[in-house]
Amino acid sequence: MKKIAIFGSTGSIGESTLNVIRENRDLFEVVTLVAGKNIEKLIKQIDEFKPKNVYIIEKKNAETLKSLYKNINVFYGDDGMEEISQLVDFDISISALVGIAGLKPTYNMIKNGKTVALANKEVLVAGGELIMKTAKENKAKLLTVDSEHSAIMQCLNGEENNTIDKILLTASGGPFFDKPITDAITVEDALNHPTWSMGPKVTIDSSTMMNKGFEVIEAKWLFDVEPNQIEVVVHRKSLVHSMVQFKDGTIMANIGPKSMQIPIAYALNFPNRLSNNIEKLDLFEVVDLKFEKPNLEKFDCLRLAYKAIEMGHSHQVILNAADEVLVNAFLEKKIKYTDIPKGIEKMLNSYERRELNSVENILAFDKEIKEKTEQLF
Repeated sequence: MKKIAIFGSTGSIGESTLNVIRENRDLFEVVTLVAGKNIEKLIKQIDEFKPKNVYIIEKKNAETLKSLYKNINVFYGDDGMEEISQLVDFDISISALVGIAGLKPTYNMIKNGKTVALANKEVLVAGGELIMKTAKENKAKLLTVDSEHSAIMQCLNGEENNTIDKILLTASGGPFFDKPITDAITVEDALNHPTWSMGPKVTIDSSTMMNKGFEVIEAKWLFDVEPNQIEVVVHRKSLVHSMVQFKDGTIMANIGPKSMQIPIAYALNFPNRLSNNIEKLDLFEVVDLKFEKPNLEKFDCLRLAYKAIEMGHSHQVILNAADEVLVNAFLEKKIKYTDIPKGIEKMLNSYERRELNSVENILAFDKEIKEKTEQLF
């Protein structure tokens, strides 16, 4: 039986992971649950899955858990996160903590040679160079539960890396693919995604195509390819999750239902598939599989992601940190929609390349960039 640790158990990825485990209780055992502030949901998860280790941010909530569960190890705060992420009593971890907070715990697990399935973009966008180097040094396995990167991982199963000609990373196009991008775009306009229901930050990133830019950076690190080998392809039906074009001209595509449980299950049981009760895709109901090119002059954020790769690791940290501050400012209606890419480009051009050879360096630089970006408005 495979032992599972879930970092971000009360979020959407964590809940989907627990759904997979519910359907396969003979294969998986939950040993660690890491939550944020949602103690009510965490208590329900503890009662159902009976883990050995749990984490919650606030001390008062940790004290409540300690009083309820005498035989469980309860961790809290910064020190507690450091401790729980250093445990090695699991076979695979789902890394789904939100934002840059996921970097240090993921680094700790990889440094201990553990298998980690990533559901956190910031880990590789801000820490890709260090994370991949550390994984290689410690023979840790890095998998992914992101739908696009899981699709690529599945297409590459059994293939040699040197046979890749191009990774074709699919995108929904967001709400503005066929519409002009102007200063008149409101928060409500940008949150009206045509395909997916996501949190506000990710929905705005999808509308600017920065989300896809982050995925380009992730793909570069995960699959060890050059940026010119990663092409973004807009496929608005979101049925083709991504593709790989090989040097012999073959294109292998991953096509399937829109469900996060599929890539999660694939990572948990890698490289073997699990059965599920998800409604299967009927190809006879698929009218067409149309693919379109994104306009990089229109979608500046996607262009800037490629620029950040060329500028180096430190500029990928800048890209991520500046975007977070500017998107939040737009959501709070402090800046215009078009100020998001303008601000990011200004920050990218304000810094020389910097060596970031530790998690502490990355986190300090991330903080510096966020503070400087806030001074833009």
